[in-house]
Amino acid sequence: MPTFRSTEPGPRAARPPEPQGAPLAGVRILDLTRLLPGPVCTQHLADLGADVVKIEDLGAGDAVPPKLRALLHRNKRGIRLDLKHADGAAALLQLARTADVLIEGFRPGVMARLGLDHAAVSAVNPRLVYCSITGYGQHGPDRDRPGHDLNYCAEAGVADQIGTVHGPALSNVPIADLIGGALGAAMGILAALVDAQRSGRGRHVDIAMADGALAHAVMPLAALATSGRTRRAGTDTLTGGLACYATYRTADDRWLAVGALERKFWDALCDAVKRPDWKPLHRSGRRETEELLRGELAALFASRTLAEWDVQLRHAGCCVSPLRTLEEALADAQFRAREMVFESVHPSYGPVTQVALPVRMSGHQFAIHRHAPRPGEHTAEVLREAGYDDAAIDALMTRGAAAAAS
Repeated sequence: MPTFRSTEPGPRAARPPEPQGAPLAGVRILDLTRLLPGPVCTQHLADLGADVVKIEDLGAGDAVPPKLRALLHRNKRGIRLDLKHADGAAALLQLARTADVLIEGFRPGVMARLGLDHAAVSAVNPRLVYCSITGYGQHGPDRDRPGHDLNYCAEAGVADQIGTVHGPALSNVPIADLIGGALGAAMGILAALVDAQRSGRGRHVDIAMADGALAHAVMPLAALATSGRTRRAGTDTLTGGLACYATYRTADDRWLAVGALERKFWDALCDAVKRPDWKPLHRSGRRETEELLRGELAALFASRTLAEWDVQLRHAGCCVSPLRTLEEALADAQFRAREMVFESVHPSYGPVTQVALPVRMSGHQFAIHRHAPRPGEHTAEVLREAGYDDAAIDALMTRGAAAAAS
């Protein structure tokens, strides 16, 4: 077994300096997750100042495309451990002694088979917050089923609400992965961290992406409570049932988003397009009236280009917006003014357009302090901080329990 200097829970091991004012400065997170939900969660936490150590295996590691890796892992450090190797598992437990959070995304039971489940890790560090992200959670009849975002949304009754009267649609912004997995995990971790500071005891945070999708299906849930059933996609308030809340094609084959749900915004739109006779038709409650009004709005908006409508309606106070492409959104003056978009050049992956942390707070300025690490880029550095000397680190690598960047 490798030797290392004892580092018991309590006094902190040496940690790299954090940006002044970062709210999570001094918090260390061991990140065993892959793909999207866990990495997005830990990216947000890293952007808020946490020292996130991304732990990958010695094989494929986190098999995401290079550009996506550059987007998901900024401000993190990277190491490689073989957790199936006894020395690799022991190294993770040693790292856990002075960590604040461990987050993993394996199927239920995997960490227990490795001897690294919540019970094992909390035995060496009772204050550590241990977060598990899975599709269906740590218990229940579906806990062992595989799945992806589409499956979780389908099971939760959310996919049924996405689309038109002609059928369901797919989203390129994964709802269950991001709302249920990434943001749900971040919320649970931060809550448990606050409690651990007060009580000295960590918690096991059990995040199911399907749960997160179901928990945010508030609009169809309200329809169910009101009328005893959900409405078919394309017919409810926010999915196309109202002419005042819909998308319309323009003369140049682009689209306008009309969101005049409230009467004051609808009246402003009617005034802006010189159709005061439409004002009484707002949210009529009659399908025939809505369809008639939708046809008249479609004919009107088809008469001019998107740019022309944008000039006319942008400052009319009527909640009408152009449907932008992502490329257009990245160039938009509002997002640029908010410093949400910036260009970076990764030393291994080349130019990457980055989107900033979407959380602003006084005393903290978002910045990239580290590019996304190559797998194993900081293996020796992190193990040294955990108490391993150079000989022990060399022994781990020789035995195939750890590896540096290739």
